[in-house]
Amino acid sequence: MSDLPLGRLFMFGFEGFSLPRQARDILEKDQALGAILFKRNIRSREQVYDLNRSIPGLVSVDQEGGRVARLKGLCTDIPPMREIGQAARRDSELPYQIGYSMGLELKELGFDLDFAPVMDIDTNPNNPIIGDRSFSRDPDEVARFGSRFIKGLQAAGILACAKHFPGHGDTDTDSHLDLPVITHGKDRIAHIELHPFRAAIQAGVASIMTAHILVPALDPVYPATLSHSILTGLLREKLGYEGVVVSDDLEMHAVADRYSIRELVRLGLLAGVDLFLVCKELDKTREAINAAHDLVDQGEVPKKRVLEALGRVAKLKIGHRLLRNGNPG
Repeated sequence: MSDLPLGRLFMFGFEGFSLPRQARDILEKDQALGAILFKRNIRSREQVYDLNRSIPGLVSVDQEGGRVARLKGLCTDIPPMREIGQAARRDSELPYQIGYSMGLELKELGFDLDFAPVMDIDTNPNNPIIGDRSFSRDPDEVARFGSRFIKGLQAAGILACAKHFPGHGDTDTDSHLDLPVITHGKDRIAHIELHPFRAAIQAGVASIMTAHILVPALDPVYPATLSHSILTGLLREKLGYEGVVVSDDLEMHAVADRYSIRELVRLGLLAGVDLFLVCKELDKTREAINAAHDLVDQGEVPKKRVLEALGRVAKLKIGHRLLRNGNPG
């Protein structure tokens, strides 16, 4: 097995209100980067604080506001970002203030990374998964409001994540259940879907999450999470993004029904993913980490590629320390 600390390329979820023994082993022995908490892990402020302190690594959460808020009852109830976007037309600093106050509450509970904000555009009224999670139907507004939210969240000491690249807004399928398809051409995608992500990159966002969507104009074969042309050719080379690329959950049916864990890790690494999320089953987390080692050992993933990913993840941790010390970088 490779002697590289490839567990650092993974964050995972687990069941229960305390850290299971198997999860601790993955964090300590496999050196996983950290964990993600869901409602199933949250009971009270004291319990969450104690749980977060017990996790030897970065602790993350999906705390967007509206219907995606894992900490309801523990943190301030923030309305959906659609409402924040509407109010921000009158008060342009509101997204920054919301991001900053949310960040302070997350930091107080011991969190390090928030998988927010959604930088998708609310262009499809039949979208079952984005909708009011988006700031607006206007790409300029999503870009402005989302980048200010990122600035606020990170100023409070919490790493932000712009999602879901290259844009999940104009789909009519939930990627938790099946593989959505975006049929727009390259010009439309460049001017609409990608605009908010350019703003997020300019704002210094710490991470960008991939979308489990197929975009034939950009890659007719692989979903964005597994696409070298989308993650490396477009996001890295054309948009100039240098931060961490994190996958959406590998257990979502859009990809899990089509690829094995080993293939997801192989294709994801080759595409340009630096950090993988495995959000529920600990056995699958261990399987994914073992797969990464085997892929490097067998020469199916170049050592150079995983060293690049490990370097970006290390910079993420350094960036987190800078944020916590009041220096946004």
